[in-house]
Amino acid sequence: MLELSINEPDELVKVAHALSSHTRLNIIKLLLNHNNINVNEIGEKLQIPTSTAGVNVRVLEEAGLIQTEILPASRGAMKICNRNFDDVRFILNPIAGYKNKDQSYEIEMPIGHFFEFDVQPTCGMANPDAMLIVEDDPSSFFFPECKTAEIIWFRQGWIEYRFPKAFPQKHHLNSVEFSLEICSEAPNFNNDWPSDITIWINHVEIGNWTSPGDFGDRRGKNNPAWWQDSSTQYGLLKTFRIDNHRSTVNNEKISDVCLEDLQLGSFPYISFKLGVKPDAVNKGGINIFGHGFGDHQQDIIMKIHYDTIADN
Repeated sequence: MLELSINEPDELVKVAHALSSHTRLNIIKLLLNHNNINVNEIGEKLQIPTSTAGVNVRVLEEAGLIQTEILPASRGAMKICNRNFDDVRFILNPIAGYKNKDQSYEIEMPIGHFFEFDVQPTCGMANPDAMLIVEDDPSSFFFPECKTAEIIWFRQGWIEYRFPKAFPQKHHLNSVEFSLEICSEAPNFNNDWPSDITIWINHVEIGNWTSPGDFGDRRGKNNPAWWQDSSTQYGLLKTFRIDNHRSTVNNEKISDVCLEDLQLGSFPYISFKLGVKPDAVNKGGINIFGHGFGDHQQDIIMKIHYDTIADN
């Protein structure tokens, strides 16, 4: 649920404006039952020009009510739309007992700074200057130069990162989310190569996301010049979020695991682990992208949303 108060006038005005159009309300209503549809399909279903659909999608996206993702299509690319929230609540009075509502703590972890791993070939890693290790040799993941990696791949197994916790002692936790660019791992590349990628937070399995392929139909926007055209080029930016009710990937529910299940107070860190299990239906591997590869100039971003509890 998106909750905004009178103390957040800029965000309140932006969301109210996005909801002030029948066309945009119809788009939100359409996405209730048709998540993962593109802008052309929205135009067709609502019987409006594609350009009109695109403009209104942008307004909803800027207000944070929906999110979009660029996916490869038979001709070029297409923008896929998903809802971010099922409920929006406007509070026109301050909330008693809280101050500085919906604060967030964010940290970006370089993908080479993994804590532990258990991977199987095919596997390897590179930074923007060169390949870093002997390809398909998991023991090479122990070399110190792996800290500079900006693309990592493996066919089966897992890799774990540990993030520091840094939020006030008096707080009410709303959600924890991890954002990263990933895709499957095929020989060279294969846009039709599904992989069932499992995510664990604080050693609790929160669910699976099936990557549709290992993308190489065009060059990644950030890839260095020496990176071969026949190799993996880019992935999809996915956000795994756990709140007080469920776990989602890009706001699509993947399980009922919630924050309480993670026992965040029992650990001095927050663990993020991803992998392909031996019993996965689609054992299509993983590519993880950092700043120097793929389409998105980021590593793994952890973002924690919380309310600060006011002193009485």
